Amino acid sequence: MPLDPFFADRLKRQKKYMIAQALDILKQRLGWPWFMRPSEEGAVKTAPPAEKARAHETATRERVVQRPQPSRRRAEHRAIALSWDREEQRKVGTPAPAVHTVEHVVPVAGYPSVRVRVYYPTAEGLPDSAVPACVTFFGGAFRIGGIDFPTTDAASRRRAAEAGVAMIAADYALAPEHKYPTAVVQGHAVLEWVVAHAATLRIDPARIALAGMSAGGNIAAAVALMNRDRRALPVRLQLLEVPVVDLTGRHIDFGASRALGIPSLLMARELASVARTYLPHRRMAREPYASPIRAESLEGMPPAVILTAQYDPLRGDGTAYAAALREAGVEASAVQYLGATHDTVIFTGVLAVARRWHADVVSALRSLHD
Repeated sequence: MPLDPFFADRLKRQKKYMIAQALDILKQRLGWPWFMRPSEEGAVKTAPPAEKARAHETATRERVVQRPQPSRRRAEHRAIALSWDREEQRKVGTPAPAVHTVEHVVPVAGYPSVRVRVYYPTAEGLPDSAVPACVTFFGGAFRIGGIDFPTTDAASRRRAAEAGVAMIAADYALAPEHKYPTAVVQGHAVLEWVVAHAATLRIDPARIALAGMSAGGNIAAAVALMNRDRRALPVRLQLLEVPVVDLTGRHIDFGASRALGIPSLLMARELASVARTYLPHRRMAREPYASPIRAESLEGMPPAVILTAQYDPLRGDGTAYAAALREAGVEASAVQYLGATHDTVIFTGVLAVARRWHADVVSALRSLHD
């Protein structure tokens, strides 16, 4: 199916950005004179907000990677991304309902504590009786995003209200300041904390799901695997949206990027940079908690609902993971949305396919009531 016309203009800008970025890197590696290199200042002035963020990040990756705190430029990059996300929610998102929220800080032995925000189904406060819960992890290539991003916050509010579940959003630490396995360990600590404090939170500990989008899908699947290997708390569902589950890149489907007119080499470089930012060493991509599909066995994992997009190279990861789960005897379904791209779900205000995606997520979450 052809790409939805809504994405046509965005695609043109994305292709222009990726080509310019690749040429800039090539010039730096070849040692071309400084006056032949694109100006960072100029790139930020002319690129759309999301592209400004990536331009900042690419230019500073090598300098930032060894620092425990974000550099000024990386902080600026994340601030730009937050501003862009706010504008996207305003223009193409759906207004979020008022629901009751509470925040907690979960301690994590040997790692930074993690802030969590609990979204309850109504605005009236804590529910009278225990409700199902879903621990959710945001996307952003492991290096950007957070529970305060407007599209992430709006999605949690809508899903809590429409599915009648408590959405528990984990604000895991970002790479490269905090590399693998920090986010996975934090996520597992949040799951254990939710179960341990279920009575206070008004959560039913027997009806808990793990969910995540993109990089967050990787973390959700890794937490499910870690939970199986350690305590085997009763997780009922893993709900994964456009997940990356193999950081070796083995399951990347470059047919999706070629269909968009993006050269495979450019897409491969972009995807490799994500793994390079997240992992302390590339050999760690073979570890199961970095690439859940590479676990020796997936037997005993929670049932899975996996959502992918036709024009997303990560569609191969989602399909392969569903097949691997089924091979291990785990109930798993995989749905691909035609004409859609990696970030389609945030456009619920303007795209029918995004609204259908959201409705399917809500339906999956409602299964926790069964």
